Amino acid sequence: MTAVALAVIAVLLPLALWSRVRGPAVVRAATRLGMVGFAQLTAIVVVFVAVNNVNGLYDSWDDLLGTSDHVDSAIDLGPDGLGGRRISDLPRTRQTFTRVDDPAMGPGVRRTVLHGGISGVKAEVYVWLPPQYDDPAHKDRKFPVVELLSGFPGSPKSWFVGMHANRQLEPLMRNGTVEPFILVAPRSHLLGRTDTGCANVPGTINADTWLSVDVRKMVTDNFRAADTADGWAVAGFSSGAHCATKLTIAHPDRYRFGVSMSGYNDPAAEPTSLTGQDPELRRVHNPVNMLRAAAVPPRVTLLLTGDGGDGYQQGVALREAAKAPTRVDVQQVYGGHRVSTWVREVPSVFQWLTQQFRAEAAGAGRSPDGTGTVPGAGTPDAGRGHDRGHGSDQGREPGAGPGSRPGAGMAAGVDEGRATVPGGGTLSVTGRP
Repeated sequence: MTAVALAVIAVLLPLALWSRVRGPAVVRAATRLGMVGFAQLTAIVVVFVAVNNVNGLYDSWDDLLGTSDHVDSAIDLGPDGLGGRRISDLPRTRQTFTRVDDPAMGPGVRRTVLHGGISGVKAEVYVWLPPQYDDPAHKDRKFPVVELLSGFPGSPKSWFVGMHANRQLEPLMRNGTVEPFILVAPRSHLLGRTDTGCANVPGTINADTWLSVDVRKMVTDNFRAADTADGWAVAGFSSGAHCATKLTIAHPDRYRFGVSMSGYNDPAAEPTSLTGQDPELRRVHNPVNMLRAAAVPPRVTLLLTGDGGDGYQQGVALREAAKAPTRVDVQQVYGGHRVSTWVREVPSVFQWLTQQFRAEAAGAGRSPDGTGTVPGAGTPDAGRGHDRGHGSDQGREPGAGPGSRPGAGMAAGVDEGRATVPGGGTLSVTGRP
């Protein structure tokens, strides 16, 4: 409202004062030029605020100016990110949540500020509960969880403001097309102008532990949420997509599924990346290298979407590096590196996740919520294509692909493999076990 008010004043000011300016010609010219410049500046601010409100890019002036810092401490927590402790031994986390009173975020979103007891990060976390959560018929159910990561710069609000995840998914959850997932959106923009790459870097940040330990444990301690890996997924777009892939591969004991929308493998694809600026960190935090270096291939399933060098070729490269039981599905999507592309992917991505969760549960002979047996349980083959492909692991190219292609949305993959999604329709994917 302040920006709009200033813009209105900036327009009225020259109308009222233009002919009343007094003094030498130079002073009159400078004054009038100043009024025009002020009008132009306020117009730019109004447009910026509107774009920010639609996409949820910045939460505060600190975020915008790069002065925000959510790190209290960053001790060396070792390779597992736990500092020698076990998750099961950690004290219970009790949080107070407040309802978010912001129409742009849609109904049902709750907010808390979490002090990460292991990571040393203090930041906000948004949680949205599915419509079945408060239904007495599901009072004993533990619900699956999808952790949602934004791009950089970005706000955890973006999944609700720009992506409309809750608005899009609620009707699909009510009719059974999509599993009733708990949606969890933690802050991942933690260090001013620096992208953490969701990594642990002793002395600087423990972003991995924040997301995969502190946030995850807080959710299982405060909600009826699944507490095993097969009940958890992590999804992201842009730099959040890179994080989703990396966290899933690094922690198969915490996540079974990962979704990357227009992500990249090489951390240096994001110029401000903490892990991309150091050669060794760049190497070890590349998901392709992580798969190649794994002593035992992680039992995880990944979906990577994108167009050309903006996610698709990176997905093909990751698929080539994968060995069973790791599975990588790849989908070509047109529309460019922008929110308008990713928002169209939300229903199909969550239908894909639903299929994976149900297949996992069926393979274990139980229902997706873990409360019963699945009659006639079988394991659907969700897009296990056999075209191995040959893609290069290129860096992210914002806006890559035919961004102006009419009616783009989620296009069919160019390799073989089509998977029937719950509720009808198909999702074109490529992959191999």
